[in-house]
Amino acid sequence: MKKILVGTTKGLVIFEQKATAWKIAKVHFMGLPVSLVYVDERTNTWWAGLAHRHWGQKLHYSTDEGQKWHSVPMPKYPKDAEVKLGKRATLKKIWSMSHAGFDKPGELWMGTEPGGLFHSADNGQSFHLVESLWNHPSRIDENQWFGAGRDFPFIHSIAVNPRNSDHVYIAVSCAGVFETKDGGKSWNPRNKGLIAAYLPNPHVEVGHDPHLMLVCQSNPDVIWQQNHCGIFRSEDAALSWENVTDSSGIADYGFALAIDHQNPERAWVIPAVSDEVRVAHDLALCVCRTEDGGKTWQPLRNGLPQEFCFDIVFRHALANKNEILVFGSTTGNLFLSQDAGEHWQCLSSNLARIDYVALA
Repeated sequence: MKKILVGTTKGLVIFEQKATAWKIAKVHFMGLPVSLVYVDERTNTWWAGLAHRHWGQKLHYSTDEGQKWHSVPMPKYPKDAEVKLGKRATLKKIWSMSHAGFDKPGELWMGTEPGGLFHSADNGQSFHLVESLWNHPSRIDENQWFGAGRDFPFIHSIAVNPRNSDHVYIAVSCAGVFETKDGGKSWNPRNKGLIAAYLPNPHVEVGHDPHLMLVCQSNPDVIWQQNHCGIFRSEDAALSWENVTDSSGIADYGFALAIDHQNPERAWVIPAVSDEVRVAHDLALCVCRTEDGGKTWQPLRNGLPQEFCFDIVFRHALANKNEILVFGSTTGNLFLSQDAGEHWQCLSSNLARIDYVALA
């Protein structure tokens, strides 16, 4: 890791390591809200989504680590696409991006609000709505997709099976996890074992609220999600989910999630107090780690503020690589650990709200 890309409500802040210290090297898109940061590991292309207050969403990319930025046309919903009967679908926000596999150069996936998945076959120069998902009966006929803290549902997680690039998972708030095994031609919900405590039937097939979903790269049968109703893990490629919430601790509600891609038993979450309150537990910032697949969770606090701390961490504001973890908070604090969370150092306490963190 050489750079940390931090997407804030006032620009894209780049941190670089100088000797043993991390310093701000540059700020891109000064003053503009950054809604997406994605680094394509195949090419080291940087992608940045911007949420202009007047012009709406814009998408930029750089092939030289930010020396030059290029814009691309924004994806558009077809004229006949409707969020609901009589209301035309228009792009509200870009939430997520993923490459489509190392065997598919130039192909990208994009998750948006109001619940549209887009695909590009030309390195993001154009995107087309995946109508097989958009027209899924659970959204069209049964009206089981709905907004969670937003007016519309949104796709915030996209995970490609590293062993089979036609096998893709997406997570929707609110709808749940969906899976395709044929490159997006057909989709099936994969929510067995999840809990939607806010619905009359908490065990519905569709209507769940995953906050973030990640697939283990060394063992893609293992999938984790931080959910509105707890922490869940699957060992059978999402055919079923197990609730691994810490019943005796604070590893429960939250947004951010990181997993060890070499060790499917290891993961980190950053808990918060309930959807209504949304502050750190006891106003003390804490990261929780499991080494046994969620059977037990250990709180990690060394170097994190423990008094009158109102920080929480949004779903895309935690990133990791091997033993290194970096996260940013809603109050503009950026923290780094180089030993799997045992010790933390604050890299900055003067940033705007942090929505995205990526490592390059």
